[in-house]
Parts: sequence; structure tokens; C-alpha cells
Amino acid sequence: MTAPDPAAARVDLLRWQFDLTWSLFEYHLERLEPEDFLWEPAPLCWTVRRSPEGAWVPDWADTEPDPVPVPTVAWVSWHIGWWWSLTLDHARGERPRERTDIVWPGAGEPTVTWLRSLRTEWLAHLGTLTDAGLDAPAPFPWPDDPSRTKAHMLAWVNAELMKNATEIGHLRMLRAAS
Repeated sequence: MTAPDPAAARVDLLRWQFDLTWSLFEYHLERLEPEDFLWEPAPLCWTVRRSPEGAWVPDWADTEPDPVPVPTVAWVSWHIGWWWSLTLDHARGERPRERTDIVWPGAGEPTVTWLRSLRTEWLAHLGTLTDAGLDAPAPFPWPDDPSRTKAHMLAWVNAELMKNATEIGHLRMLRAAS
């Protein structure tokens, strides 16, 4: 009998967790209406706004404001696209894009398609990982901490996606109930 491949076992576990998280997210993605994206649930909100040139620009502060603004579905979906795009850039050894280079594609299907394409890119990356690759230092989001590995980075993606999926689901349900 052949011993199980430890890298495959770790990737399988992280992939299982990712697939579970994605299935919970997909439940909400399938039900989002275009009007859900820019709905502002409170007077103090972070959203995306049209620039004079017509591009969508997310609200942003380099230090977290106090009180923290409530994000819209549009802002959270942009945020997912931002951190996931940067994570993919780092994971593939590419120069990471600037935050301002990550453009929200718009309410409804354009954003859902964008997020699903990031999922496809992520799954392709997961398929390239080896045991040594999992143990390599994480290039993101802890670039200067050699104790954090690419396996940690994969677990972080799962946690961040679950948090953001929950936020979008909660906002969607609040709007439906209001």
C-alpha cells in the first residue's frame, strides 16, 4: 500500500474548505439582484462611486475610520476582487497590481462573472501546488513573516472569502427584509 501524499492531503483539505465556503457564497451570488449592490443600509456607508471618467471607484481610507462605515454589496464584492487579485498575483510570482488598478465591473452579472472567474483562477493555482510549495514562505498577506507559509495563505483566502460571503449574504437578506 502506498503512503498518502502529504501535500495532496493538505491541498485536499484546504480545497474542501474552499469548496464549502464557495458553495455558501454561491447561494447568495445566485440570488443577488442588480439593485442589491448599491443599496446603502445606513447613513455611514462605503460603496463604489462613478468617477468623472465613468469608472467605478471604491471608497477607501488608508487607516480604518472610527466608526467603521457599513459596506455595500458593491464595496464588499470589489474588496473580494481586490484581495483575491493581489493574492493571485503574489501566488504566481507576478508583480502585484495597485489597489487602484482593481476596477469593480458593475452591478449584477458583470461582478458575479468576475468573482466566478477569480474562483476559476484560484482553483487552477491550487492544482499547481506541491508539498514544498505549501511550505514556502507566504508572499502575501504576510510578506515579511517567514513563519507564514503558502498553506497559511490558502487558509487565509478561505477565511477571508467566508467572512466576505457572510457580509454579502447578510446585506442581501437585510435589503430583502427592509
